[in-house]
Amino acid sequence: MQAIIPASRVENIRYAIREVVGLANEVKASGMDMCFLNIGDPNIFDFQPPKHMIEAVYKAMLENRNGYSPSPGIEEARAAVRRQAERSKIRNIRDILITQGASEAIELCLTGLLEPGQNVLLPQPGYPLYSSVLAKLNAEVNPYYLNEDDDWNLDIADIESRINEKTRAIVVINPNNPTGAIYPKETLMQIIELARRHNLILFSDEIYDKLVLDGIEYTSMASLCDDVPIVTFNGLSKSYVVPGFRIGWAIISGPAELLAHYIEGVNKMVRARLSANHPVQYAVKAALEGPQDHIPRMLAALKKRRDITVSMLNDMEEFHCVPPRGAFYAYPSLFIPDKDEDFVKDLIRETGVVTVHGSGFGQKPGTKHLRIVFLPDEKLLERAYGKIRNFVRKRYH
Repeated sequence: MQAIIPASRVENIRYAIREVVGLANEVKASGMDMCFLNIGDPNIFDFQPPKHMIEAVYKAMLENRNGYSPSPGIEEARAAVRRQAERSKIRNIRDILITQGASEAIELCLTGLLEPGQNVLLPQPGYPLYSSVLAKLNAEVNPYYLNEDDDWNLDIADIESRINEKTRAIVVINPNNPTGAIYPKETLMQIIELARRHNLILFSDEIYDKLVLDGIEYTSMASLCDDVPIVTFNGLSKSYVVPGFRIGWAIISGPAELLAHYIEGVNKMVRARLSANHPVQYAVKAALEGPQDHIPRMLAALKKRRDITVSMLNDMEEFHCVPPRGAFYAYPSLFIPDKDEDFVKDLIRETGVVTVHGSGFGQKPGTKHLRIVFLPDEKLLERAYGKIRNFVRKRYH
C-alpha cells in the first residue's frame, strides 16, 4: 500500500500553545525542574470551580440526563445565557447556541459564513484557533495589528485600510488573548461603525469578560447597538474554572431580516453534530445565576501575579511588558537578536521554563514577543522569572 497523505487543508494549521508541549515533556523526562507558563488552564494551579456547579452536573447525571440533548442546547442553559446577555444589555438577541466550548461555537459560526477565498479580519496578536479554522475552510486570514504603543488598543485606521471586496467579518477578542488588553467603549463604537459602513458581521470573543483587573468597567460590544449583526462568544472555561467541561455558547444578535438565513445555515451544522455534552449543560444556570464568590478571590490573586510579572519582566532590558488589564496573560516584547521561537525552545531546554513564542499568535512584522500565563502562584512565578533573568544574562551579556 502507499502512504496515506493528509488533505492539503491541514498544511497551514498551527497551534503554538500546544506545539511547545512536546519539547517541554522531553525536558521534564530528563528530571529538570519545570515551570509551566504556557497553558491557560486555571485548574492546573490553585483555582477551583464553584462547588454548586459540580453539584448541578452530578445531580443531572444521577437523574440520567445522559442521553442526547436538544441540538442547540437545553432550554435551562439557553435561558440562563439569555438572561446573562440581557443583564449585559445585549439587545435584539436572535439565537443562542450551547456548544462544546466557545471553540466549537467559533468554528460553527465561521464555517456557516465563509466561502473559499473570502477573508476575515483577525487581530494580530490573537488566539490562533481562528486562523486554524480559516485554514480548514480555505478562507484567508486578513490580519490587523494591535497597537502596542497604545496599550494594545485596536487601530481603527489600520483595520479599515485592510477591508476589501472579499472581507466578510471582523473578529474582536476582548479581553484579548494574548495581550490582556481591554478595549474602551469608544473604540468598540468605532468598530461597530466600520461593520455598519462595510456590511460586515462582527465576532466578539468575550470568554474572559469577568476576569477584568484594576476595577475597569467592561462593555460587551453587542450592548452598544442593535442594527449590526454581532455574534458574541463566551463560556464557562475561564471565569468559572472548568475548561475541561467544554461548555460555551454563541449569542447571535442584530436585525432579524439580516440574520435569518445565516442563523438557519449555522443551525444545520448544529443539528448535524447532535449536541453538546448533555449533563454538563446543567452547570450553565448554576454558574451564571449562583454565587459568584470565587470571582473576586480569583481577581485578587491574578492582580498580585500580574504585578509580579510586569515588575520582574520590565526589570530586564531584554523585555518590555505593557500591563495586561484582563484575562491572565502577559505579552512582553523581546529585544534580542534571536527568533522568538528559538528563544522559547532554548529557554525550555536550559531552564525548564515553558512559555509560547509570540509568532504563534501573530505579531507586527519586525517585532518579537512571548506569551506568558501568570496563573501560577507568586513563588513559582518569582522562581520562573529568576531563571529567565539568569538565562538572558548568560546569553546576551
